[in-house]
Amino acid sequence: MQFHHNGYVSADPRVEPAAGAGIDRPSQMPDVMDVLIVGAGPAGIITAAQLSQFPDVHTRIIDRRPGRLEIGQADGIQSRTVETFQAFGFAEQITAEAYIIKETTFWNPDPQNPEHIIRTDRTPDDPTGVSEFPHLVVNQARVIDYFAQFAANSPARTVPDYGWDFKELSVEEGQEYPVKVTLVGCGEDNEGLERVVRAKYVVGADGARSNVRRSIGAKLSGDKANHAWGVMDTLGLTNFPDVRTKCAIHSKAGSILLIPREGGQLFRLYVDLGEVPEGDNGKVRETPLEEIIERAKAILNPYSLEVKDVAWHSVYEVGHRLADRFDDVPVEEIGTREPRVFITGDACHTHSAKAGQGMNVSMQDGFNLAWKLGYVLSGQAPDSLLRTYSDERKVIAKDLIDFDKKWSSIMAATPEELVGQEGVAEFYVRTAEFPAGFMTEYETSELTAGKDHQELAAGFPMGKRFRSSQVMRVADVNPKHLGHHHRADGRYRIYVFADQQPVGQSEQLAELSRWLLEDEQSPVVRFTPKGADADALFDIKVIYQQDYTTMNVNDAPKVFRPNVGQFGLMDYEKVYTALGDSDIFDERQVSREGAIVIVRPDMYVANILPLSARDELASFFAPIMREQA
Repeated sequence: MQFHHNGYVSADPRVEPAAGAGIDRPSQMPDVMDVLIVGAGPAGIITAAQLSQFPDVHTRIIDRRPGRLEIGQADGIQSRTVETFQAFGFAEQITAEAYIIKETTFWNPDPQNPEHIIRTDRTPDDPTGVSEFPHLVVNQARVIDYFAQFAANSPARTVPDYGWDFKELSVEEGQEYPVKVTLVGCGEDNEGLERVVRAKYVVGADGARSNVRRSIGAKLSGDKANHAWGVMDTLGLTNFPDVRTKCAIHSKAGSILLIPREGGQLFRLYVDLGEVPEGDNGKVRETPLEEIIERAKAILNPYSLEVKDVAWHSVYEVGHRLADRFDDVPVEEIGTREPRVFITGDACHTHSAKAGQGMNVSMQDGFNLAWKLGYVLSGQAPDSLLRTYSDERKVIAKDLIDFDKKWSSIMAATPEELVGQEGVAEFYVRTAEFPAGFMTEYETSELTAGKDHQELAAGFPMGKRFRSSQVMRVADVNPKHLGHHHRADGRYRIYVFADQQPVGQSEQLAELSRWLLEDEQSPVVRFTPKGADADALFDIKVIYQQDYTTMNVNDAPKVFRPNVGQFGLMDYEKVYTALGDSDIFDERQVSREGAIVIVRPDMYVANILPLSARDELASFFAPIMREQA
């Protein structure tokens, strides 16, 4: 963390100085704003948090609740999401209060006594070691709290406006604030008050019954499985030995997915309520809590369960639905105009809760969209950048729904139905990377280059998230995870993996540095805002191959030692080298001849190039950036 570059800071360095829209930010809802986010759930709050790093963008986020969420429905936090938390600076804190999933156990009927269940298998949660971060369980409300704190402490000082409900919107092009939005007050001080506000863009993060989706005419389509589940967060006494371990339980009486919760005693039970008859018309959702508890007891036989308290419970029918588009541009108008309204999270894709994907994928929707809105509204990118949101995220949502259909059907199957078929344990191991969040792979587009040079860094697959590895920071000889320096500050990362020449002796790196800092075709020269630090838009780091004890940080080319802040102090955190016992060049299959790896603001690999490919580097950014006057 760097925070003295503009002078000595004695207070909490996580509270950044207010700037732009954060200076004298109106406490009451204004009449106009750049972005209006509807819904302060996970998808909405991460969007607000990322946009809060763009001080020139005035963002408001509304929610119909009177205040912060206290009890959240979602609780599973996949490893990819914890990587995202690291970018927002709170992975360590939230991990400390979370339950960490290390293993999953599988229970099935005892062949000797089929009325009883026995443990039949167990598997590590991350069998392939795909991430250094764990799989967590923590209340959705706490996730929102951390993002809200980040947003409030950021330069734009973004905080939710509670007590406002969305009614309708219309788009009136040709105006500075073309989206006309009608809001209705639902708080103590504004009950029933109707207000019209205007925004340049609106983000609908308002859930599965989204009124924003309805306003833009987008349609959800899909199917509803004929199976219902009861879910409850339970405090109870039981002699079931794996109550503090994630479990998939199949018995003659039905199925349970058991998820231990944070705090040491709380656990969640997803209880199979069986098939829903035709014409039920939602009656199953009226299943009393007492019936859910009795079913859970029967499934756990021969173990006992005495429920002492239920913090929250619900009944749901598994449904898989996908919106036909994620923005307000009808299919027949794509390419003729740019979107003004977007939908994220449950507003555009719904599925079961048992795979632990809803909140995780929803947050990646918001992360994907927010930096693009920030670039466009800050004048750093053309409006056309916003077309890529729907293109990229709709594919991911479709993959999620296909996965969840398979997972839900296996969980709902009886032991007899699974005989001779792939079971829960086998499916869980085979597909481990998908639910962990690491199978997202953006297709070739203006934001993601082709794989022409993939062999230069095979361990950083194009379009997938940048997988971190440890390196040595030369200036202070601290081993660091390279990817942990990727902050949610809206910057592109350009990682330069050096050739085998010692520091200061590589002509390729010297030429690259001169070109980046001086050539008129360099993205640093063309696109960095005038008067800003040299690394304001591109965070450029170098990773050498030599032993750090043989190196002098001052020998690294100037682009890796920029002067920043009002005093022009040197940034010491951009020069790294490989660790002897954990060599990033070997671990990530990076060519010893060197490579350039470009990573998007939302942490996905955008391009891989040779050290000499300056023309390709220039042409990659040209269509997605706007030249600064």
